This record gives sequence, structure tokens and C-alpha cells, in this order.
Amino acid sequence: MKVIVIGAGIAGLTTAIALRKAGIDVEIYEKVRELREVGAGISLWANAIRALDQLGLGSAIRDRSVSYARTALRRSDGTVIIESPLEEIVSRLGAAMIVLHRAELMALLSASVQDAIHLDHECTGFEQKDDAVVARFANGTAARADVLAAADGIRSIVRSQFHPRERIRYAGYTAWRCVTKFDTTRMLTGESWGRGRRFGIVPMSGGLVYWFATQNTPPGQSDRPGQAKQNLLELFGSWHDPIPALLKASDEPAILRNDIVDRDPLASWGAGRVTLLGDAAHPMTPNLGQGGCQGIEDALVLARVLSSRSPVEAALRFYEQQRVARTTPIVLRSRQVGVLGQLENPLARRLRDFVLGCVAASTTLRQLESVVGYQEHLQ
Repeated sequence: MKVIVIGAGIAGLTTAIALRKAGIDVEIYEKVRELREVGAGISLWANAIRALDQLGLGSAIRDRSVSYARTALRRSDGTVIIESPLEEIVSRLGAAMIVLHRAELMALLSASVQDAIHLDHECTGFEQKDDAVVARFANGTAARADVLAAADGIRSIVRSQFHPRERIRYAGYTAWRCVTKFDTTRMLTGESWGRGRRFGIVPMSGGLVYWFATQNTPPGQSDRPGQAKQNLLELFGSWHDPIPALLKASDEPAILRNDIVDRDPLASWGAGRVTLLGDAAHPMTPNLGQGGCQGIEDALVLARVLSSRSPVEAALRFYEQQRVARTTPIVLRSRQVGVLGQLENPLARRLRDFVLGCVAASTTLRQLESVVGYQEHLQ
């Protein structure tokens, strides 16, 4: 069996690694001419860590990351709303959450399948035949295989061929991200919530900190050149330490800004010999830190199903059935967390904070484990 993977992001690369481990021939086609990843951090929760362990990459990932035993949700003045000790998750699952630079994760993944990656191949569509599927590219070439697995992101060309009228949904807020050098001593990992805006702090290895910030705003807004830091200081300069200092320590060119978007979940992803995975299948807001994690899960499940079931079309539909049931609630829950975090009404915010503060730690851990305790891909 031969599989074409469209897209060399986290989901696409992990899929290629998992397929090779299962003895399946795979080629990856990526539209860019050079694999580069923007400078931001990524959180990998227990579900993704265990999957990477299955691929033999867990130790290398841990060596480049920082793990956490507790996180906290705070108000803009630093008052703790709720704290989440993660020791119980670690004891049950062997890990909770680790954070590393996205570029380091991409480098580790791509090194494992470098010989299978074809750059400068922008997919323009596909054609299904009785015994194969053919992917076509903007450079005039084509590739033929038994299966096409599209991991070409939220603006997936393959997805649009199945669902041409579907639209990307703006979540109502924009986000800034940055990785900067900063003293992480006694730094508490977590988010702080204010009026229609949030700020997150995540220490990384090597004396680095990954931070992110959000604000309710109409879509399509941007900072004037060289003004991102100043705008952020106006929004968050009066918030608790170390937020103002962290912003001042950040290099202006390293600050990235993107509107937060997702898509409504689909009941089915593909047809015939074609399927979707990663952000092409279930793009979600980043509020649960599960975007990349779910793409990694997809990879393990797809490889397992293709290596153990036939015919191909039935195997792909079984894979989709399993993954739609898993990812749809996470897409919707992540969306809901974003709505709560971005509340502006003072009364609604006070009620939200009061309710969250009353939630028992055991309840919080059960809810977290329902997301990160997934083990289907290990069976």
C-alpha cells in the first residue's frame, strides 16, 4: 500500500512516521519551498506525549521541553481563580503537559521522514479512480497512490473539494504570540483573564518564555509596523507581574498576530480513497491546547486502521468514524472556553469567576482527563 500525505505540518509529518512504522509506503507533498516554523511554543498534553512515545520520539521531545505539575487561572490583578495541580494526571497517565518550541518539534518530526518530503508541491486537487487516487500539483506534476491523506491545514484544498461552500468561522478575537528570554524563577504557568482579553504565560527550556495574548476585536485588524509591543502594553501594561516586564523584554519582530478561527465540525471527512486529518479535518481554537495533539492522535489511529483493516475505503470510513466522535466534542469545548475567557460584561465575568472558583479540584481533573486520557490509538 502507498499513501500520499498532503502537508508537512505536525499532523502530516506524524502521519508519515506512523505509516512507515506500520510498514506502509508514504510520500509527503508540501507547498512551501523550505520547511520553516514561526517562533512560538506548543503544548503537548498526555495524549500526544503517549502517542509520540509509541513512535519512539518521546524521549527526544522530553529532552527539549519543560513539564508542569500545576497551572493557574488568574484575574488581571493576579488573584487566583482556580489552580490545577496536575500531579494526579501524571500519576495516572505518566505525563500531564510539556511545552517546547514549535520549530524544535517540527525539526524532530521532519528528520524522521526527510527522504519522503517533496517541497514546492502545492496541491490543486485530486481525482479518484477505481484502484487509486491521483493528486495534482501547481507545478504540473501528479502523484498516484492507494490513499490520499490531506493534512493541508484549515484552508485545505482537499477539504474544499468535498465541501466547497463551507466557510471559516472567526471566533471574535485576535491573538498575539511570542517567545522571549526571561527569568522564569517562581513563574506560575497559566492564563489571566480580564475584560474581553486574556494573557497566557508558559515557561520553556533554555530560559525562554512563551506568552500569548488575546483581545475581542473585529476580524482582519493588524498592528502598524513596529507598534505591536506598544499596543500590547496599552492593553496589558497595568496587569499583574510579570506581564508588563515580559512584554517589554520581547523583541518587536518576534511578536506574531493572527485572528483566531475554526470551522464547524463535519459529520464525515472524506470519501473513497481520500480522508482528512489535523487542521484539515477538525480545525479548532487553541483554548484547550489540543490542535496539534489531535493531529498526532489522528496519525496513530489512521496508521493502525490502514494496517489492520481492508478494503481501503472501508478502513478510511472507520478511521473517520472514530476520529469524528473524538474530535467534535473537543472542537466545541475549546470554542466554549474561548467564549467564557473573552467575556466583557462585568456581571457575567464575576459570575464566571465565582462558579469556576467553586469547582472542586477533583472535578477539574476529571474534565481534563476526559480530554488527555485518550488511549484508543494505543490499542
